Amino acid sequence: MATIAFIGLGHMGEPMAGHLVAAGHTVRGVDLNPAAAAAAAARGVEIVGSVAEALAGADACLTSLPKPEHVRAVYGGDDGIFAHAPASAVLMDTSTVDVETSRWCHDAATERGLTFVDAPISGGTAGAEAHSLTFMLGGRPDDVERAREIVAPMAGNVIACGDAGAGIAAKLANNMMLFISVMAMSEGSQLAERLGLDPRVFWEVARVSSGDSWALRTWYPVPDVVERAAANNNFEPTFSVDLARKDCGLAVQAGDVTGVHLPAARLALAQLDELIAEGYGGKDCTLVAKLASPDGTLRGFDPAADAAASDAPVPTHA
Repeated sequence: MATIAFIGLGHMGEPMAGHLVAAGHTVRGVDLNPAAAAAAAARGVEIVGSVAEALAGADACLTSLPKPEHVRAVYGGDDGIFAHAPASAVLMDTSTVDVETSRWCHDAATERGLTFVDAPISGGTAGAEAHSLTFMLGGRPDDVERAREIVAPMAGNVIACGDAGAGIAAKLANNMMLFISVMAMSEGSQLAERLGLDPRVFWEVARVSSGDSWALRTWYPVPDVVERAAANNNFEPTFSVDLARKDCGLAVQAGDVTGVHLPAARLALAQLDELIAEGYGGKDCTLVAKLASPDGTLRGFDPAADAAASDAPVPTHA
């Protein structure tokens, strides 16, 4: 069994680290959020106070971080991963970043005699809980095979995508397709509602017909149709608008660099920006269904509930 450092124990990192513990690995975790650290500790992760402490004698290190700037800081900072990683460890970033940041990680690791594999994931929080994530690995073939063994307890699929940066390139294209699917699902769900169709009946039709998609099966934006969909919980985030905007923006940026025309992705990006402008960046990305509604309301979404929660008095204890 391996000793694994896990940096970033949020909605994705916490269950992922827990599955590594369940597989028999020793996992040392780091997160700035005390609540996230406590939740990971409840799964058997040993919480430590620094990246250096997590990496001491580690066989592998995984990172799960929100944005490219966080990845660059955690890897390249004075107290970061590159400064403290053992030469024998395999370093893997599961975050969704731009291709340039991923290649920077590869190049900086190589300059220091370290091993890095880009290892982005697909499957969302449900996949993280069910250890059914898809890992998209990029790097030298021997390094990718080492990474494959480490990520197996968290994965339903592990796919070697190619050389350095190939994993993150696959992830950006895949997530771009997801957000376009979310937009199509959202519009279809609202049209079906306004045409008087029973939501579950329409969902069953679409699920076995040409309207099917992963988004429809997992995130349908109407209450009481898909059990784990955010629509059942006032659109509390499984994949937030802010993070979706980040990922979609990175895909559009890649289109600009490569010259690929992405009109549908740009429309999805504009809708996410519209939700952020309305103050909904922290809600689930499937709230874009609200933009298809004739009057801007959405069954399953009560803005007043959020306002009431934020205005509630903070409980005190003697």
